[in-house]
Amino acid sequence: MYPLTELRRQILDEMGVDVWSLRDKSGVTDVDTIQPAARTQEGTRQPAVNNESGADWLSLQNTVFSCQACKLAKSRTRTVFGSGNSNADLLLIGEAPGAEEDRQGLPFVGKAGHLLDAMLYAIGLNREQVFICNVLKCRPPNNRDPQPDEVEACASYLTAQIESIKPRVILALGRFAAHRLLETDLPVYKMRENSNCLPGTNIPVVVTYHPASLLRNPEQKAESWFDLCKAKSLLEQSSP
Repeated sequence: MYPLTELRRQILDEMGVDVWSLRDKSGVTDVDTIQPAARTQEGTRQPAVNNESGADWLSLQNTVFSCQACKLAKSRTRTVFGSGNSNADLLLIGEAPGAEEDRQGLPFVGKAGHLLDAMLYAIGLNREQVFICNVLKCRPPNNRDPQPDEVEACASYLTAQIESIKPRVILALGRFAAHRLLETDLPVYKMRENSNCLPGTNIPVVVTYHPASLLRNPEQKAESWFDLCKAKSLLEQSSP
């Protein structure tokens, strides 16, 4: 464990989210030490391999790895299954891999990924404590919006991930993830206002802006901070 009071501040400053500093009445940050994300020798994060249903989880990974269910199989470099703790209490779901994710086979490793790291640090979490994946497991060419047939082709994979992980809270990062999970076409600001649950379950779904959107619209960061605090509060309320 590393003392991260100063490092945490530097990370948030670098990401432009220095306003995200959670303090109590004494002025002391609520998280003094955080375990940094593990890195491989090449500097990329190691994806999780097994969870409590080990063989089924590995089988799902292998199925996604070799998937040919839609046209994206022809244009991708790698599938992006997801990474982190496959028994996580908090599941983060984004839209689709970008160029760097397609190259590395890992989710959120570009600029939006660095911001997501800072967002997690701000509430006392890191990538090894959560699981991060996308609605689509392959990158759409030129980062275009996912098409309905592509979302449908990946639907069973995302459903299987949710059922296997059994998260206590889901954080939907952006419009596409929220629409897919909540089966609605409401705008993000409306979904953010609602108390959402994954249909057919009692799993809360907190909707927030995608980190890439926050990079383009930094004025939304204060609203996303509220969403992150909401997710953390729900996690604490659901703790055994």
